[in-house]
This record gives sequence, C-alpha cells and structure tokens, in this order.
Amino acid sequence: MENNLDYHIPVLLDECVSALTINPAGLYVDVTFGGGGHSKAIYSQLNSQGKLIAFDQDPEAKQNAWDAPNFFFVPANFSFLSNHLRLLGIDKVDGIIADLGVSSHQFDTDYRGFSIKYDARLDMRMNTNGELTAFKIINEYDETELIRIFRQYGELSNSGRITSLISAARENRPIETTQELIQILSVGAPKFKANQFYAKVFQAIRIEVNAEMETLSTFLLQTSDYLKPGGKLVIMSYHSLEDRLVKNYLKRGSLSGEIKKDFFGNVLKPFEEVNRHPIVPSEDEIMKNPRSRSAKLRIAVKR
Repeated sequence: MENNLDYHIPVLLDECVSALTINPAGLYVDVTFGGGGHSKAIYSQLNSQGKLIAFDQDPEAKQNAWDAPNFFFVPANFSFLSNHLRLLGIDKVDGIIADLGVSSHQFDTDYRGFSIKYDARLDMRMNTNGELTAFKIINEYDETELIRIFRQYGELSNSGRITSLISAARENRPIETTQELIQILSVGAPKFKANQFYAKVFQAIRIEVNAEMETLSTFLLQTSDYLKPGGKLVIMSYHSLEDRLVKNYLKRGSLSGEIKKDFFGNVLKPFEEVNRHPIVPSEDEIMKNPRSRSAKLRIAVKR
C-alpha cells in the first residue's frame, strides 16, 4: 500500500503517527484523508481488530481509499464527525488526526482555482458539490462583506482598497477567473511582495467559500465527546487563524481563549497539551516539500 505522493505529500508524517501512540487493536479517525498518507501509515500499524475511519469532503479524494473490512471512508466534511460516528455505531475512539488546509492536489489541479499560478474559473470549493464559489463571493457579495472577509480571513490592512478595486471592475462585467482577479488587484499589490499579497487574498476567499473557521470550530467541540480518556488529538494547521483556534481549545478549553475554572481554581478543559509549543517541520522536510514550511503540529491527550 503506497502513498499517492502525486496527490499530496503528508507533512510531519512520522511525528503525527508517533503522537497517536497507536494501539494495534485501537480505533482511529483521520478527518482529512486527502492522499491517504497519514491514514496508510496509521493503518499499517493496526491488526485485524483495529479500525480506521477516514473523512474527506472532496469527491476526488475517494480515489485514494482502499477496500478492507476494518477501513471505512466517509465522504463528508469533518464538522459532521458526530453524525457519522453514530451511524457507524462508534461511541469512543483512541485517536483523531486532522491535517487542515488545502491538499497539494487541490492546489495543483488548475481548474479548481485555489492557486495564483493558474488561470482558472473562480471556484475554490473543497467540496465540488458545494453551492458557494469564489465567483459568487467576488461578484455578488456587497462591499461590507468583502471588507470583512479580507480583513478577518486574509488579515489584510488594505481590505477597503482591495474591495474598491473589485467593486469598480465588476460594474463593467463579471470577474470570472483567477488571473482576471489578480490583474484587477495588481495596482494595489506591494511592489516586492505581490505574490504574498495575492496569496492572502486567495486565502481569505477560500476560507469564506469553505466556511473553514466555522467547520473547524464545530469539529473541535465534538472531539472530546468521542475520544477515550488518554486518547490523542493530533492537529496540524497552516495559518494563524486555524492555529489560534486549536491552541485556545487545547490550552484553555474554549475557542475564544476564555479560561473557566472550578471551585478549586483548576482550569476546566477536556484536554492536556502534550507539547506546549507546536512542532514544526525540519529544514530537510521543508527543502523536500516547501508547502510544509508553515505547518504547526499540536498534540493533546483527553483527560
């Protein structure tokens, strides 16, 4: 069983699998299956009593699944973790892993519209059956909403200027492709950091299209209900917005970062952090896979 490295190169593979402390007869969930790299490494350590459940909302990810009596592929977003585990009759699991963000396959498939490198229709849907697209956001959102997503999800200080450029252009005709959008924004791009600027704009649109922050929040709040005491939660994030949510929940027990304590002053939270600071890829891994450079791995154990 080989990894489909053309689809996606698994990041921090050894660190993630080691963090799960796999019990060969245990039950594990990979909520971001993608190319199957992490899943296959987990599955290789299971015996016939062990089980692996893999989630992915992208229909194209199913091509990397395999047939086995103790492997289950769920074609759904991980925010529906609870629904599908109940349908499978699963009450508790030994470990959950999430590799957040966009897969290499999604970035490299030109027609998906995720990358600033290709000229593609404005799409950016992780679930290609979803209704909301980047085209709809760019052409139909009002200026207040556009400013919100660029400021909140792209952390762009010039979100008003970006919105004005888009608004003026779409009055003449719809903005249909990624390169049309980049051309429109080029007059407002920083001289020596244009690609970073475009990447942040695309990130903001992509997060809105896929409701990434909402689905991550929903997922995180379900994890403690399904992990056994001592079970491991392993999460990799790729930008500060994701990492902040994960850090808050694992460290403080709330998505907002608010700390609640019991009568004795103990912090009320479902997890204990295994690593106080995130694990990041080595220089060697970054050289082999540059897209791993922004990865941050956080590990926690269910109390």
